[in-house]
Amino acid sequence: MNREITRTEPSAPARQFAVLLSPTRRGARLARLLTTAHLGDWGLPTEAAAHIVAELAANAATHGRVQGRDFRLSLTVGPEHRLRIELTDTRSDRLPVPEIPGPYAESGRGLLIVAALADRWGVEEGPVPRKTVWAELDLAP
Repeated sequence: MNREITRTEPSAPARQFAVLLSPTRRGARLARLLTTAHLGDWGLPTEAAAHIVAELAANAATHGRVQGRDFRLSLTVGPEHRLRIELTDTRSDRLPVPEIPGPYAESGRGLLIVAALADRWGVEEGPVPRKTVWAELDLAP
């Protein structure tokens, strides 16, 4: 007689999605579209997450681009009802620093948008040459 024992891990993520994308405008756009599609399939709100991914993916494609190396988008919803968005690129030498742009600047507001929409956000370095910019959104249980 063969018995299978199934064990559930309460700390394991309930839902997870990850993909490598090219560090181009098209890759950044696809990151936003994939986020909206997956969160919609999971029955979760998409608007704030889509804006956060759009800003972080645009930064990865613009400032984190290294020829021949992709960036990684990761979405995780754990048992604590929190959406964690991570974008990993291969430019650990260029860490994001939020700055207030001048009144006529045409760029430089992306991290301010992320900070306004996310409940928490930050940067994790390593392993070299990577860095991960992450943001978390608390979800209603």
